[in-house]
Amino acid sequence: MGAAGKRSSDPGERATILRTLVETYSRPLSRYFNRRVSASHDVPDLVQEVFLRLSRLADPNDIRQHDSFIFVTAANVLKDQARRNQGRGAGLSDPIDDLSIESSDFAPDRVLESRHVADALRRALAELPERTRDVFVLRMLEGLKMADVAHAMAISTRAAEKHQARALAHVAERLKDWRR
Repeated sequence: MGAAGKRSSDPGERATILRTLVETYSRPLSRYFNRRVSASHDVPDLVQEVFLRLSRLADPNDIRQHDSFIFVTAANVLKDQARRNQGRGAGLSDPIDDLSIESSDFAPDRVLESRHVADALRRALAELPERTRDVFVLRMLEGLKMADVAHAMAISTRAAEKHQARALAHVAERLKDWRR
């Protein structure tokens, strides 16, 4: 996020706004990241990165819908981390504890198949343009209403619907072999 535009004229007001955002969103962001990363020790750094990006805004007071804006930022932080990790070869293997299937109520073959489907979905989403992927993630995985997705992405509802339709068609095509 660039620092384009005029910064809040009162540094105290700016600090108060940022402090309020940190107090309000630290725990929800931690839960968000805990559900999405395998290494829980990365969560505080990811939360901090979201707030760092918010601190770079020209005027954090201009954020209209905090929830949407902050969680879109969080999704972008995850994508950036995944890109960095991919370059370093991180995540090529899961910790052994994560592979334990013995305590599962599901048959091992179903667990394995579900993992393959999840990997195929991740690959399909990675093939999408960023905006289309963001719309899909916010709507389908985060459960936002289409109007909220459009607002968070600063696009029209119709444009968000088109991105969603493209994403759904792409994902359906990529996962057609997994459907029964």
